[in-house]
Amino acid sequence: MYKKSNKLEHVRYDIRGPILEEVQRLEALGHSVTKLNIGNPAAFGFAAPQPIVSELSQELANSHGYSDFRGVGPVREALAEHYTQLGIAGIHPDDIYTGNGVSELIVMCMQGLLNDGDEILVPAPDYPLWTAAVHLGGGRPVHYLCDEQSDWIPDLQDIESKITARTRAIVIINPNNPTGAVYPKEFLVELMKLVRRHRIIVFSDEIYDTILYDGIEHVPTASISDDVFCITLSGLSKSHFLAGYRAGWMVLSGDKAAAKDYIDGLNMLASMRLCSNVPAQFSILTALSQRCTDAFRFPLEQLTRQRDAVYERLNSIPGISCTKPKGAFYAFPKIDTQRFGIADDRQFALDLLRDKKLLVVQGTGFNWPDVDHFRIVFLLNQPLLDQALTDIGDFFAHYHVDSDAAPLPLAAAFR
Repeated sequence: MYKKSNKLEHVRYDIRGPILEEVQRLEALGHSVTKLNIGNPAAFGFAAPQPIVSELSQELANSHGYSDFRGVGPVREALAEHYTQLGIAGIHPDDIYTGNGVSELIVMCMQGLLNDGDEILVPAPDYPLWTAAVHLGGGRPVHYLCDEQSDWIPDLQDIESKITARTRAIVIINPNNPTGAVYPKEFLVELMKLVRRHRIIVFSDEIYDTILYDGIEHVPTASISDDVFCITLSGLSKSHFLAGYRAGWMVLSGDKAAAKDYIDGLNMLASMRLCSNVPAQFSILTALSQRCTDAFRFPLEQLTRQRDAVYERLNSIPGISCTKPKGAFYAFPKIDTQRFGIADDRQFALDLLRDKKLLVVQGTGFNWPDVDHFRIVFLLNQPLLDQALTDIGDFFAHYHVDSDAAPLPLAAAFR
């Protein structure tokens, strides 16, 4: 018997979780499944900007060898200039690390920081890779609550109440996945005061920083303070529809002298993987250039219409409510669990899949503590999205779990 590592005992990633086995079974039977579970723009018909594709093909001849372990020099120089213009002080190209997507860098950050039992504050709900990476690094994720009644802005009192002597850092996801919240500057100012007081690191996940609605402005967390050590993470997967290129980066700012030993660890880990994908790094250079900016416009009007449709249609369903997303391309509606008798949100997601052939992700998959939410992606084109919302409404019109009949566990349902 060959068993998986004990480090994986608490690791979950339900966005691509066990319910996909049921999707595969249904598809093998000839059913078409509408997948509202993952923010992969290419799967919904969004194509990469042509200037990036053209430039990348020309750079292939220059991409045969390894780059510097942090990344290609001109790419890091361009990113340093970009973040300086966004108001982050003291950025040098050596403070920039490219990665095979942001995901690799998240894991690297946790591995380089954590000793067994160290704690990281992570939002609830969160993008589950953060919680998984903390577990893999031997740490303990401590989830602070985002307040649905306040547009999903994190609760500062709850954050401070959960800081202990073992707290090493806090994770901020802004704009937030899965809620679509965008944090106002006033909140970030107060957060940085708290962080400075407790001398902890900030990891700011800003992968959706250009996908904003209703004139909302995104404020980079690191621009609030030049003395708090902060690592900002972003990439091109969402903003430029380049999820498959795996083009991500992280930016170190603030009190780098206090973090020198940690940075040495990050350098070691970055060196061990030799470098990130070199052709993908050149796509970053093109994405930041004026010629790409002039040729590429994110279809924000289209996404705004789809966001509005999701918000209005979900709130029209009896027993469902939804806070309007201000960024990203997800909605995180709330379910009246008493009305529908829901005690297991994974079972609810499975029932929706089987009944309407719609794949969503249950709220507990984002480390939300209750079974009363789910996430959907609204990248689907308008006619298909309208049909999906109609199907969700029809489903809830008749859905109720019989409390006397225990549903099959997911593992048993797949056999």
